[in-house]
Amino acid sequence: MESLEAFIRYLKSEKNYSPHTILAYQKDIEAFKLYCISTYEVEALEEVTYTYIRGWIVEMVEDGVSNRSINRKIASLKAFYKFLIKVKKISVNPLAKHVALKVSQKAEVPFSEKEIDKVFSMLAEDTSFEGLRNKLMVEILYGTGIRRAELINIKVSDIDLTSSTLKVLGKRNKERIVPLLPFIIESFYKYMRLRENIAIEGDVNYLFVVEGGVKVSETLVYRLINNYFSIASSKVKKSPHVLRHSFATHLLNNGADLNSVKELLGHASLASTQNYTHTSIAELKKSYSGAHPRSKK
Repeated sequence: MESLEAFIRYLKSEKNYSPHTILAYQKDIEAFKLYCISTYEVEALEEVTYTYIRGWIVEMVEDGVSNRSINRKIASLKAFYKFLIKVKKISVNPLAKHVALKVSQKAEVPFSEKEIDKVFSMLAEDTSFEGLRNKLMVEILYGTGIRRAELINIKVSDIDLTSSTLKVLGKRNKERIVPLLPFIIESFYKYMRLRENIAIEGDVNYLFVVEGGVKVSETLVYRLINNYFSIASSKVKKSPHVLRHSFATHLLNNGADLNSVKELLGHASLASTQNYTHTSIAELKKSYSGAHPRSKK
């Protein structure tokens, strides 16, 4: 496992990948190694050819693993073998000519502005510590479009009240600054007044904590969004990511520039942001057909 250990160190020290991403890569590569040992009695991953990888793909397809999941696992292998080329452990990449499996694009349906307004109305009714904390979390998620992992890692010092901005530590430790709307600043003050009165344990720097003073978990945030939007919406998927999707869609529907939305979301390229434009195009068609002089002829 010497090559794999070196690869993991590389992801940590040079690529600055998150522990969650690194663990996913490690599990995928270890799963492939087990397949190579059990099927071909080959333990050294440096000796692998594309035939072995194709066999693994076929086995996963037969086991009912989705194309999307298979592509993710193969992406882990691709990164690993690119690393082996880089450190001169191999001279030929067995995945050099691999073509990813086709994946149907699922259109994720965002929450409507009415549904979000309904949730905000419900949140406004609870003025307890927990109620104000939950309200601020939902307002920041929808008001900035940040990810769930980014939300729970916000520190009090990340909020600049002078400029009304939030410093976000995103994927691969990339920092970005996002603006905070006045209603978020107002909720922040209310929450902080009650937060000061609870017993803080451990790291006092995290903004969002439970009654005992410990940082909130990703599970808590997911449960919160799911519970509130289950009341306000009949949509199948109700998660923090759908709220992020709603943020982007509503901005684009109201005329925001795609590049600006890209920066706010912390995307590395426009390709990722363009996934959010399908509903905006629908709105655009609606406006166009209603406004064009030939539309009623």
